[in-house]
Amino acid sequence: MMNLDAIDPVRLPQLLAGMPKAELHIHIEGSLEPELIFALSKKNGIAIPYASVEELRRAYAFSDLQSFLDIYYAGASVLITEQDFFDMAWAYLQKAAADNVLRTEIFFDPQTHTARGVAMETVIAGLHRACTEAGPKLGVSADLILCFLRHLSEEDAFETLEQALPWRDKFIGVGLDSSEVGHPPEKFARVFARCRELGLRLVAHAGEEGPPEYVWAALDVLRVERIDHGVQSSRDAALMARLAKDRVPLTVCPLSNLKLCVFPDLAQHNLGALLDAGLAATVNSDDPAYFGGYVNDNYLQTFAATGLTVRHAYQLARNGFEAAFVSEAERRRLLDRVDDYFARA
Repeated sequence: MMNLDAIDPVRLPQLLAGMPKAELHIHIEGSLEPELIFALSKKNGIAIPYASVEELRRAYAFSDLQSFLDIYYAGASVLITEQDFFDMAWAYLQKAAADNVLRTEIFFDPQTHTARGVAMETVIAGLHRACTEAGPKLGVSADLILCFLRHLSEEDAFETLEQALPWRDKFIGVGLDSSEVGHPPEKFARVFARCRELGLRLVAHAGEEGPPEYVWAALDVLRVERIDHGVQSSRDAALMARLAKDRVPLTVCPLSNLKLCVFPDLAQHNLGALLDAGLAATVNSDDPAYFGGYVNDNYLQTFAATGLTVRHAYQLARNGFEAAFVSEAERRRLLDRVDDYFARA
């Protein structure tokens, strides 16, 4: 019989680092470290407006989502060949394995690349090859989720979907990301309806900087299965009750929220309040190269700042696998790994 209260809280950092995890909110372009940006810039002859790795890192001081996106898209400009996309994904997957991530569902932004003349096949083939090799070589189960850029039009999203459909077997779902405020989920109602007809899994960013109304619209108009971020939901009691009752997963990204000034201080983050209200919150890294940490960093820093407990750790670990887009047999196997880990702790 598992007794979480018997686990020494002093051992919590070690417990967090070693526990089995799912990561469900990771933008692969946001895992592109400055060192790889400079290496690819040199290899591909792409000029970037920074003289050194150090100067680029110093530029990672963001005041809001848009100030981050501006530098994010500049970094992505160095990705040209299929091997570039493989190398980027493989670097992330190695870090995920080191953080004891057993399952990851990776966002990618094809419009960022096709707008530069990079073929859809190049993007998907490189990323998918890394996901395929991650299982046998790293012990990480990985799949891709294609995201539409919400600052672009729905027509552009439809075109992107059509371009991607020849490789439909290489991604499991679609999402919605980029600039949130001023681009409500309703803008993409028709393309999400089409994706639902195609049998794709549906997620969307909502309630990061945008209001709770965007979360309602993502649920009721887009009919998504998970809300990416969702931290603004705490401003709406009825929404909180809905999310708790329906066990709608929230893919929360604490260090991202801190870096983009969603919360002024990590100690004020509402992850604990979401969990204590019965919501299926999870912990993820979002754009780890830019926001100061991969998934273990998010766990360790957030728990240290907020005073979350062993019970919260256990719930977060289970929430991640319960929210993952895997077969029920695989979900049971992963949840058993969590239970076994905590029983032995």
